[in-house]
Amino acid sequence: MAGLRRLRPPPDIKVLEAAGALGDGRVHAEKLGMGLVKALVSSSGGERRYLVVVKVPGDKRPTTIYAYSDDNGTRYRGYVGYPIIAVLMIEGLLPRDRRLEEALAGLKWRELNERYKRYSLTKEHALKAASRLIPYREAVEYVASAMARLRSYTIYYDPSLASKHQ
Repeated sequence: MAGLRRLRPPPDIKVLEAAGALGDGRVHAEKLGMGLVKALVSSSGGERRYLVVVKVPGDKRPTTIYAYSDDNGTRYRGYVGYPIIAVLMIEGLLPRDRRLEEALAGLKWRELNERYKRYSLTKEHALKAASRLIPYREAVEYVASAMARLRSYTIYYDPSLASKHQ
């Protein structure tokens, strides 16, 4: 398939960003049938909307996933961006923690990234903010678990999914 390329695992902060998007209600997904899910994901500041299309083969325990998202991490940096991660969480392919989602609701990720200039500092800020509702250690363990599951998949960026499902 033309344009197909394997996506790398993302920085682990993207799991937190996806959880925050779910907590904010910024992910609107619909099943299209035949293993396809289409979603619109709004950025935390509301200035951007990302189209996400995920295709999961019919296996009960898939190992290969095809995905499209027009977020910068996915398109230009070659890793699984937070909009795709959020859809994988909705679909049960990655674990969810509703308390963490609620705790991360309202964070303005772009502003935090611009202020701190390093993902590690933004991640630390987010984990401390979340610790009001979920113990810090549990949040760290959740991120590690979600990243381990994410690494168990082979995820391909498939731009043809966008043209078929806009």
